[in-house]
Amino acid sequence: MVRRTVDLRSDTVTKPSEAMRGAMAGAEVDDDVLGSDPTARRLEEEMARMTGKEAALFVPSGTMGNLISVLVHCEVRGSEAILGDSSHIHVYENGGISTIGGVHAKTVKNNPDGTMDLALIRAAIRHPDEELYYPTTRLICLENTHANSGGRCLSAEYTDKVGAIAKEHGLKFHIDGARIFNASAALGVPVHRLVQAADSVSVCLSKGLGAPVGSVIAGSKSFISKAQEDPGRGMRQVGVLCAAALVGLRDHAGRLEEDHRRAKLFAEGLSQVKGLKIDVASVETNMIFFDIMEGLQMSPENLCEVLEEHGVLAMPASATSVRLVLHHQISESDVHYALASIKRIYSEKSWVFVSLEDAFDALTNLGWKRAWGREKGIDVFLELANRGGADDGAGHVRAVSGKAEG
Repeated sequence: MVRRTVDLRSDTVTKPSEAMRGAMAGAEVDDDVLGSDPTARRLEEEMARMTGKEAALFVPSGTMGNLISVLVHCEVRGSEAILGDSSHIHVYENGGISTIGGVHAKTVKNNPDGTMDLALIRAAIRHPDEELYYPTTRLICLENTHANSGGRCLSAEYTDKVGAIAKEHGLKFHIDGARIFNASAALGVPVHRLVQAADSVSVCLSKGLGAPVGSVIAGSKSFISKAQEDPGRGMRQVGVLCAAALVGLRDHAGRLEEDHRRAKLFAEGLSQVKGLKIDVASVETNMIFFDIMEGLQMSPENLCEVLEEHGVLAMPASATSVRLVLHHQISESDVHYALASIKRIYSEKSWVFVSLEDAFDALTNLGWKRAWGREKGIDVFLELANRGGADDGAGHVRAVSGKAEG
């Protein structure tokens, strides 16, 4: 029975710390709809200060925060928002800006580092003379860090350039900063500087910061005033939740670099596993994406299923890749255990297109030499290949299953 669990599915899986539970139990609360919950006010004021904005507002989720922000900036139905084709708002938020807000998404290709080419952003802006035929561009959105690009960071300089384009064309500019604190830690740049050019930013409190619930949106006082009008946003004694977020800001924001260091350590280990492909240099924060190379008889779904048997929880990212996300409840020992589990799976479960010499070496590593000797070991390997694989005609065999019982 597996007694150890290493949960790498997301940084949203963390359990509230004892300090968070204590803060929640003792939180000073009042009716937030009436604007009098002191703990909520304290969190919102702190987040406004950290983002360099005039005001902030606690909301239940990042999806809701992004949706409210887009709708405030695009008040007229039929407006258009420019955003990345692999951005979280476009891919994972139920198409809410369209179905709820009547806002059309104009996608621009995301580069591997999460940016969009500035020239393509400019080209995506509709000309005012074409309003009779096309939606009206009113907003540009960025995501920092960019999750589908592997948690890559957008620099302040790049963000400034996008902000300048928005200002030049009279557009609003929103940043989905779900993991903006990770970007800040990785780049060594304060959060307020990374979002300085933006009219609004959303920040998730339940990812790297470890709170159990919630996000915050920040912007001008007029922006937040309009955001407060959103139906369903009022949550009465919400200070119970905000208290945990304040602990997260205090205890976890300053240690995110440790998650990044462990992610890099994990990535370097994965780069040494035959059959896996990973760009170690692209691991900038707490997210790791690796590919399973063609020919291996194990899909991302299969790998995640087998890993779960070892107590390691992960998520397929695509038909060929797996995503791992580190957080404050993953220790260095957990990293080594998960890495060892992956190595063990690949050493025992899958051999792919190996020569007979390599086949014998693999069998020797598993102790087959002692059982049968060199010739017998190769004979058994060939028998395995004949059951589930085939000779490729060039002295190589492909085995789709691993150990034989002897």
